[in-house]
Amino acid sequence: MYDIITIGAATRDVYLKSPAFDLIKSDQFSTGVGECLALGSKNEASEIFLDTGGGATNAAVTFGNLKLNSSVISRIGNDSAGRDVIDVLKKKDVDISLIQKDKKHLTTYSTLLLTGEGHRSVLVYRGASNFIQWGEVSKSKLKTKWFYITSLGGDIKLLKNIFDFAKKNNIKIAWNPGGKEIKLGFKKLLPFIKQAEVLNVNREEASDLIKVDYQKKEEIFKKMEKMGARIVVVTDGPDGAYAYAGKWFFAPSLPTKPKNTTGAGDAFGSGLVAGLIIKNDIDYALRLATLNADGVIRKMGAKNGLLERRPKDKELKKVKIKEL
Repeated sequence: MYDIITIGAATRDVYLKSPAFDLIKSDQFSTGVGECLALGSKNEASEIFLDTGGGATNAAVTFGNLKLNSSVISRIGNDSAGRDVIDVLKKKDVDISLIQKDKKHLTTYSTLLLTGEGHRSVLVYRGASNFIQWGEVSKSKLKTKWFYITSLGGDIKLLKNIFDFAKKNNIKIAWNPGGKEIKLGFKKLLPFIKQAEVLNVNREEASDLIKVDYQKKEEIFKKMEKMGARIVVVTDGPDGAYAYAGKWFFAPSLPTKPKNTTGAGDAFGSGLVAGLIIKNDIDYALRLATLNADGVIRKMGAKNGLLERRPKDKELKKVKIKEL
């Protein structure tokens, strides 16, 4: 019996950090800021770092580090990047028997372009992770207490298969939908949300999902708490995170200057679910989640700074949880 099975992407990540990137404010960019290089220029990278990533494997390593029995459903190519994914999971005592190998597509690959402040833009080749086949999953091996579902590339058929299986087998679901799932719209996602034990989105995703202006934080919270999931989590980057479990809680971020923000969301979400599995206590879960995310932003890579053991009370008390 597993404590949890993660489902979603497995990637090879390459981080390139350079002082050559110029941040240019302009309405031409969807975020209002562009990360730019002169066309045709040759620029120096000050740092390079190779890691594996993807929501499913990042979360699985959190669970493995915290001594929870975990496995991963993902899909990789028959290539060196896929072998690296497997090697990392093995080292973290994560079961790999559910990982699928794709003969046609390469392992998902990301190049992350980092500024000196740790902010980044990402180039992604979606690859094998976008072709997870539910029919290839050995259902007899899906004996678990939880599913932790990350981005599935908008594959609503796969999503329905997972949720239906979970309902029939009394498996709790923690769901961190990706951008393509969010784009499917509120009406299509509502049946899944109502079944979820934990719904985890960032503030921008919440705004897009329920069509409430990003700046109207209180209105976002009021609508999100009525979605139907037992626990609703809304992360807000360096401003902390909020969780609704009958009432709202706020977990402020720790005063850390980030080296890299990639993987912070995965670290927070998986840390929170690990806390719920270990103690079934939202206060403890938020503290664990905050410490896990804080570790990741201190180092390069999405896995490099994850908690490697369950934190002691003294460490947990560094996070000041507030009831709202």
